[in-house]
Amino acid sequence: MSFTGPSMASGAGIARRAFEFGQTYVVKPKGKHQATIVWLHGLGDNGSSWSSLLETLPLPNIKWICPTAPQRPITLFGGFPSTAWFDVNDLSENAIDDDEGLDASAAYVASLLATEPPHIKLGVGGFSMGAATSLYSATCFTRGKYENGNSYPANLSAAVGLSGWLPCAKTLDSKLEGVEGAASRAASLPILLCHGKGDDVVPYKFGEKSSQKLRSCGFQDVTFKSYTALGHYTIPEEMDVVCAWLTSKLGLEGKS
Repeated sequence: MSFTGPSMASGAGIARRAFEFGQTYVVKPKGKHQATIVWLHGLGDNGSSWSSLLETLPLPNIKWICPTAPQRPITLFGGFPSTAWFDVNDLSENAIDDDEGLDASAAYVASLLATEPPHIKLGVGGFSMGAATSLYSATCFTRGKYENGNSYPANLSAAVGLSGWLPCAKTLDSKLEGVEGAASRAASLPILLCHGKGDDVVPYKFGEKSSQKLRSCGFQDVTFKSYTALGHYTIPEEMDVVCAWLTSKLGLEGKS
């Protein structure tokens, strides 16, 4: 499926980037379907690897949707293409946010959730760059719109970010200010962030500061879990926390 990002400037003749998303992998619920979560992989990965892991979790009430990001040139890699939800020019606090790429991926995630039955609770989650995209989706839900001004359609009930960061963090508070309903949506949306202190790809301080920023912007249900020896990967102990947190926050029955 192709999604087009917003124009970078107004006026005739300005081309917009079209993003071709890859294969989507779906893990069907083994029990009563109560929630659907779109889970996003990290840079250079695909939806298959995470769907294989998520299928093993003791969460029979969740349907997992694991899409694959588009192939795109990555500035950080000198323009070398990789599967990525948005462009990255630097892994630092001064990195330039790719609003166009973030909007296109957040819109694609919302489109995957759009066909779910109305009684099903919806969530987003991911690892590394996928975590960043999930948190961006959470801020779009809270604002009620994407950065390009289009309305955000999905009603999110949970967001999870493993070994990631919060894009557009510096301007989030000003973007939420004065937006009708934003304060109540921020206060009620549960968010789980997990990060390893041994992460040598996305520094631990990115996750820690992201959780602090979310709280300062009115997100009152933010859980931050740190792992002393964890690098840029996941471990069973972390996934156990994710399972318990989702079961609690989504009110899952836990029955087959």
